[in-house]
Amino acid sequence: MTKPVYLDYAATTPVDADVARIMNACLTDDDAFGNSSSGQHAFGREAGKRIEWAREQVAKLIGATAEDVIWTSCATEADNLAIVGAAQFRAASGRHIITAASEHPAVLDACQHLDQQGFEVTILPADARGIIDPGRVAGTLTDATTLVSIMHVNNEIGVVQDIGAIGAICRAHGALFHVDAAQSACHLPIDVVSQSIDMLSLSAQKMYGPKGVGALYLNRERVRRLEPLMFGGSQEGGLRPGTVPTHQVVGMGEACRIVLTDMQAGSKRITALRDRLWAGIGDIPGVLLNGDSEQRVCHILNVSVTGVEGESLHFGLRDLAVSAGSACTTLDAAPSAVLRGLGRSDQLARASVRFSFGRPTTEAEIDFASETFRNVVAKLRGIAPTSAQANV
Repeated sequence: MTKPVYLDYAATTPVDADVARIMNACLTDDDAFGNSSSGQHAFGREAGKRIEWAREQVAKLIGATAEDVIWTSCATEADNLAIVGAAQFRAASGRHIITAASEHPAVLDACQHLDQQGFEVTILPADARGIIDPGRVAGTLTDATTLVSIMHVNNEIGVVQDIGAIGAICRAHGALFHVDAAQSACHLPIDVVSQSIDMLSLSAQKMYGPKGVGALYLNRERVRRLEPLMFGGSQEGGLRPGTVPTHQVVGMGEACRIVLTDMQAGSKRITALRDRLWAGIGDIPGVLLNGDSEQRVCHILNVSVTGVEGESLHFGLRDLAVSAGSACTTLDAAPSAVLRGLGRSDQLARASVRFSFGRPTTEAEIDFASETFRNVVAKLRGIAPTSAQANV
């Protein structure tokens, strides 16, 4: 390989060529540069028409109606708006929130903020496979529970939660159910109606769309209203004020349209690539799969390696663009809380690698990654102290 092999698609994806073309048209067409809030003239109406087309594409991907899709800058903002906005608006009817220890920091930090505002937050642990038991969610619900937030696919280990079962439990109880679907929407079918989802967060950059745009689905019949996080305009029903960036949201709309047509075939191909890599490295003694071996998404493979030091492992893998965990916590020196929650030691959590795959990934790249990984692990173990090698 003449350049580092990119295997960090869970962090971000390249922009699809068709997405880039439709975005460029919004930037260069003479009639598309208007502010969509200026509906009194043709330029604003044209921008508004393209934005509403994009909203329809997002809605189709998740089985929603276009009126229930709110534009945000990213999934992190969508998570914050859903959790903080819903909890604050419904505070008079209950101040108890349930989430999981394996959630993205966008969810956990939002819940921590609410905890500091006097809300009671229950953080459920995942089991040794990374699974959140729906029965445990049911057993934690109280009369004061107003909101449950459980992600669909874990961004570090790729475990898939049974959001349909959890959604049904929340619906029967009367609590709102929020789902972070940033990692799943490109690879797994989502139906917000049949899965009883009240709020759902999406990110364009995880599905070959542009960075800087996301969306929040709201079941308006049940959610009714959120307390906004920003102020100063009536856009997006006053929930997310500010001029809507036409080219960004249209890019997300096109990305969702492509995902909907390509998901089944694309996921089958990426599953084969993931399994090819695991077949190439899974037989190395002391290489441990993190997360459930069956209930997992196609594009993420996370492993820990015994008998090696984490920083040396990642330096040795510099020809591979891989991750030690969530891209949002890479600068944090602490070991992954998700991996620690699986029972991994601090040393094993640090000596972990998240491989993630995408549309451009080739079998040749997978084979190069497998060979590189095997060679680096063998080399590091060859120079490791005897005591470390004994743990392999």
